Amino acid sequence: MNQNKLIRWSIVVALAGFIFGFDTVVISGANQPIKELWHTSPLFHGFFIMSMALWGTVIGALFGGIPTEKYGRKKVLLWVGILFAVSAFGSAFANDPYVFSFFRFLGGLGIGVSSVVAPIYISEISTPKTRGTLGALYQFNIVFGILIAFLSNYFLQGFGGANDWRWMLGVLAVPSILYTALVFGISESPRWLISKKNDQEAAKKIMLQIGVEDVEAEVKSIIQSNQHDSSKGNPSEFFNAKHKKIIFLAFLIAFFNQVSGINFILYYAPEILEKAGLAAKESLFNSIAIGGTNLIFTFVGLYLIDKLGRKTLLLIGSFGYIFSLSLVSYAFYAHTSPLFLMTFLLFFIASHAVGQGAVIWVFISEIFPNKIRSAGQSFGASIHWVFAAIITLVTPYFLDKDNGIFKENPWPIFAFFAGMMVLQLIWVVTSMPETKNISLEELEKKLIK
Repeated sequence: MNQNKLIRWSIVVALAGFIFGFDTVVISGANQPIKELWHTSPLFHGFFIMSMALWGTVIGALFGGIPTEKYGRKKVLLWVGILFAVSAFGSAFANDPYVFSFFRFLGGLGIGVSSVVAPIYISEISTPKTRGTLGALYQFNIVFGILIAFLSNYFLQGFGGANDWRWMLGVLAVPSILYTALVFGISESPRWLISKKNDQEAAKKIMLQIGVEDVEAEVKSIIQSNQHDSSKGNPSEFFNAKHKKIIFLAFLIAFFNQVSGINFILYYAPEILEKAGLAAKESLFNSIAIGGTNLIFTFVGLYLIDKLGRKTLLLIGSFGYIFSLSLVSYAFYAHTSPLFLMTFLLFFIASHAVGQGAVIWVFISEIFPNKIRSAGQSFGASIHWVFAAIITLVTPYFLDKDNGIFKENPWPIFAFFAGMMVLQLIWVVTSMPETKNISLEELEKKLIK
């Protein structure tokens, strides 16, 4: 029964990932209609329409650790749901590109903060043996949200005529409100209660609820860990020399995640597939295949992360990235059939789902000590989103059918991503530590000397 409560709370919090994934990709269906409705330039369209949510995400990730640390994980999770709901309604009813961009920015804030607080919460209530699987539930919900967004866009195309895109964006209000209601039923993180409120009794009650076997030993271990790390969680202490290793690890896993090209492909999937010779409706349908492959192989990553470990999954993913991206680049260069291109795009998605997709949020949330976990998660998430925003911002300069640098053939973009994945492989082999089956407190001792 206790274990069921642990799983239930983890699933509820991971639902923030579903809204995150849906919101991230739903814009792909609204991309062309909005461009035609408001006649935006490539610069305006890239900066405001397509990447404004990502700039909000960057801000949310950068500063999301502050309220998460000060007010607790649960209160911040509630505000994330409210931001998502307001953004969905506002975007759907926007009557000009500036109002639209404002509400997309609010949704981005919610995504950014959720990418800080949700992995932290799940990491802090999990056991060493379940932390990888439960932490990866957040990523699973992200890709589930991505798939549902692709399906929603496909079935809503033609539903509201010229206002299709409003329905595509507005439907997100439903899961946002549901998620917010469910968060009321979870408890605060016991590690936060001990580290920030010194409320051991409340923490012990929650530990009993989630099935911690030896509550006294767990509390003692957390207190000793807090004493071992003398930092107080403020920025000057965070960038302490003793944290250099873990900061570097968080930076690189987040950096490599985005220079794999994953957000580039998810955001612009219909447009990329149209360049391969697929009709608009057909390319939107094939976007669903991308979302479905992502979901299936995220299941595989979810199953393997606590068995094979984080490092092994990134090794597998790196080889898959290099192979698939090289062949996608070749497919565009040699003008092969759309089927050939689609095959290796799906191979790329599968490689990401098993590797970076399953690992990133788990790894960042577990390598930082209790006292600076919020700041660490905020740092890693903000690096991830800064590069996601930059890639989304510059993409119109490469893909735009009239003015893009690679408007006819985008093969150099995929060749670049393949080269970056060679660098990721080298980093994983030489520098990435394994973190499976180790308690958060033991990891601290291992990574911070």
